Amino acid sequence: MSRLPRLTVPGYPHHVIQRGNNRQPIVVDDADRQRLLDDLAEHARAHGVAVHAYVLMSNHLHLLVTPEAGDSLPLMMQGVGRGYVRWFNRRHGRSGTMWEGRYRSTVIEAERHLLACMAYIDLNPVRAGMVARPQDYPWSSHGHHIGLRTDPLITPHPLYWQLGNTPFARERAYAEMVGAGLNPDQMTALTRAAHSGWALGGADFIAELQRRTERRVARAAAGRPPKPAEN
Repeated sequence: MSRLPRLTVPGYPHHVIQRGNNRQPIVVDDADRQRLLDDLAEHARAHGVAVHAYVLMSNHLHLLVTPEAGDSLPLMMQGVGRGYVRWFNRRHGRSGTMWEGRYRSTVIEAERHLLACMAYIDLNPVRAGMVARPQDYPWSSHGHHIGLRTDPLITPHPLYWQLGNTPFARERAYAEMVGAGLNPDQMTALTRAAHSGWALGGADFIAELQRRTERRVARAAAGRPPKPAEN
């Protein structure tokens, strides 16, 4: 069975994952990490993609973004993929592909899942055993959202601004939310959606999203459709 085309809907937040081929490293040192962030910033600006959160891991990356046009996200990922891979290969004396096929992405309902998805991304280094606290990991957007630094890549989502009336209130509220962690249902839902490509949200959100695209946005119910009633 052929794969469904990626679902990209302008104006909605998307959780994106890009992995290294065969789980190989996509960064070797801090120079690689900074170059990858610079390329993301350049192509996000060029193609109209607002980046709300990110984390760079050793062999994959997570992004939470909102594209302004239907081709904004694919063009950004294509630009980063080509430019960064050429630079990485030249710097490290290698050749060939870096990425594990195409990137994965899913559209999420902001009101229900955006802040949880930000926390999910920020907590990735903690889950991987790399650091004890998300603020100890410098290659994510967490430091920006809790006031440790200013990250030019980040465009805060309106729901983040609603966490408080002042920068300090927002930063404290967000830090407390991430510190509380995610419950197992949130973890499962975000992970499953990211890997399946199906949209994540309530029934009304799914219905509204389906009206905006011809591509099916949610898995069909199991089993055969009911037979029409006989006269």
